[in-house]
Amino acid sequence: MQTIIQEIRDISTRFQTGLPLTEPQTSWLGRVLDDFLAHRHRSIEEAMGLRFPRGGIPWWREEANRHRDAAVLDLARRFFACLPAAAQAREIRRMSIRYAASAWRLDRNKAAMPSHYTGSASELLYRAFASGAPMPVSERTLRHILGR
Repeated sequence: MQTIIQEIRDISTRFQTGLPLTEPQTSWLGRVLDDFLAHRHRSIEEAMGLRFPRGGIPWWREEANRHRDAAVLDLARRFFACLPAAAQAREIRRMSIRYAASAWRLDRNKAAMPSHYTGSASELLYRAFASGAPMPVSERTLRHILGR
């Protein structure tokens, strides 16, 4: 599914920058639209092959969770490597709550991450919050993420 999402992003970029689509992209997009308009699929997402199991989470939420989890793992590895996973989760939870109550209230409205966050724990907190996945999360959820 990640390949399909990346292809859709490439098509979107080409549309926005005025670049022509490749022949395979044109063919694929035409087939998707034809299938959707002919009611062979219930949604445009299904026509594109973006399916998720019944009761599962949508592709966009799963992607957001993966980005959040990567930022959390990076935060644990770079700043709390000497601590056990439970202590890492506790520290990340504490930092997340503080960030949510202070800097994120301003950062979420900015077009880009503040440059002074680069290389700091704030960069990784920003990435986790900006992922679109729920943040802050519980210590239990953090322990699950860190256990991967």
